[in-house]
Amino acid sequence: MDPPPGFRAQGEYFGKVCRLRKSIYGLKQSPRAWFHRFSEVVLSMGFKQCHSDHTCFLRRQSQGRCIIISVYVDDIIITGDDALGIVQVKCGLRKVFDIKDLGPLRYFLGIEVARSRHGISLSQRKYSLDLLQDTGMLGCRPASTPMVPNLKISAESGELLSDPSIYQRLVGRLIYLTNTRPDLTFAVSIVSQFMHSPRTSHLDAVYHILRYLKSCPGLGLFYKSGVQSGLSCFTDADYAGSKSDRRSTSGFCAFHGSHLISWKSKKQAVVSRSSAEAEYRAMAQGTSEILWLRSLLTELGFSVTDSSYLFCDNKSAIMLSSDSVLHERTKHIEVDIHFIREKVRSGVITPSFVSSSAQTADMFTKSIGPSLLKSSLVKLG
Repeated sequence: MDPPPGFRAQGEYFGKVCRLRKSIYGLKQSPRAWFHRFSEVVLSMGFKQCHSDHTCFLRRQSQGRCIIISVYVDDIIITGDDALGIVQVKCGLRKVFDIKDLGPLRYFLGIEVARSRHGISLSQRKYSLDLLQDTGMLGCRPASTPMVPNLKISAESGELLSDPSIYQRLVGRLIYLTNTRPDLTFAVSIVSQFMHSPRTSHLDAVYHILRYLKSCPGLGLFYKSGVQSGLSCFTDADYAGSKSDRRSTSGFCAFHGSHLISWKSKKQAVVSRSSAEAEYRAMAQGTSEILWLRSLLTELGFSVTDSSYLFCDNKSAIMLSSDSVLHERTKHIEVDIHFIREKVRSGVITPSFVSSSAQTADMFTKSIGPSLLKSSLVKLG
């Protein structure tokens, strides 16, 4: 690194740089070095690192009790049913690191956690209000949907913004808000596609999202108390929904029991030649998510032996996932997409038909009206 300010290199050291003996704060290598050091300490305390999520550590006692550590950079959550063990873990970490115990979890990285005997709720109300305050939208007129229903945004509509960084920062903050707001996922995924060259029409769409945020800043997720079992996933696709390149949009939402635990909205990487192909690709994405969730839950000690249901509203796509015969109209689909057939044959995945009116993932593929949005939020819990 360059010599620090105030240090004047003279003689043989003039024009030379310093060689680092250890990583220091502010360098690109420092987060990796910190996590490596933290992992060493935690593993020495008897924890095992989850293969499905390397930021999650688990220690299971002989009595069946367990402690889970989840880390994000230098913010740590410790949970479990072993109260004495948690105290011992804190003491062990305090001997090595300078830590600050904030008590029961109430606020973590902008996410508010509220607990009661009925369950746990997650929201980002303060984060939302701060965003509205910073953008001057706190007194705006609320909107009933995140995006105008059936709106199709073009990459060339409107004039180029003189300062794209304003748009990019706003979209970045909205992306983080989708951690507890699945209702914003589709709208945010659309506006994030124009980060490289934003225009006035794209900024108008962002402001519309903020107006909707004004109507319900405290909306979030609620997880009921009690035992939940079974994994299921709803998948959907908006065929050729993009006006610029005619690519389809995939969307899915995964549930553990009745609890929503994962969701996504993403434009497909290639152009689909039919609605069945677009839906089939969405099913493949949902299958990948289910496989990862099954692996993670198994490592955390949950029993995941039953087949997971994969719901789709396209019968042709369901038949395609169960039929191993090569057809003329489907032979162009990539081989890696067909791995869903292997999971169906092994009994890991069970494709099931769901009517379009009961399709929970519909809100992740298109902009919908107020009444349909409310019913979708009820289904998501």
